[in-house]
Amino acid sequence: MDAVIHCAGSVTDWGPARTLFAANHTGTRNALATFPDARFVHLSTASVYDPFSPSIMAREDEAPVSRYMNAYGASKAAAERLALNHDAIVLRPHAVYGPGDTTLLPRVLSAVRGPVLPAVGTGRQRISLTSIDNLVQACVLAATGPVTSGVFNITDATPIPIDEAFREILRERRIQAKPVYIPSAIARPLAAVAEGAFLLARRPEPPRITRYAISHLAVERTLDITAARKILGFDPAETTFKGAADW
Repeated sequence: MDAVIHCAGSVTDWGPARTLFAANHTGTRNALATFPDARFVHLSTASVYDPFSPSIMAREDEAPVSRYMNAYGASKAAAERLALNHDAIVLRPHAVYGPGDTTLLPRVLSAVRGPVLPAVGTGRQRISLTSIDNLVQACVLAATGPVTSGVFNITDATPIPIDEAFREILRERRIQAKPVYIPSAIARPLAAVAEGAFLLARRPEPPRITRYAISHLAVERTLDITAARKILGFDPAETTFKGAADW
């Protein structure tokens, strides 16, 4: 085996820590042990950056951190450390979207209520997104290029304001709705109450709003991809939701 691209894992901001660590940490350890001689490309996440502070063109050396909001970020950070101890290549995408997406766009669209898409923040906050095409390009470069280890942020070519992203998604899906923004100072306490109620009720599904989701959509989350461009030869396309109506 020449190269392994390890993208299996549990991607959720809601669930028992034991389950998330079993999938993301133990699963990575087992994959590394199974292919000890192969080049190992590990798909991590921008959730390893500090969830309590905005990420403003964050560089790779700013993560992992010592605090996380949930078991997802903590388990992915632990998996990263394992991978780097084995001289792997670690890729950090943020908010992956595209054909087959079961996470980002479905969650956004499920929030639409009549003519309104409730959102948090101001709409002006910039965000780095990662199309599946750009992520696949990075995986191929990591698996076949001259570099065999290191950490690289992987996103679309440039960040965009989140309001622009929401409006394009709605337009492409031909949904007659518009984003309406709730201040973070109001949304965060509501999310905390909702999470508490769901935990008490032992609900398996997440609330419609969580503090984790707010932390990724209500403040700037942008990543510096200079290293991927220079070292991997990464040449990403701009963010586009063209064709979203057909997904």
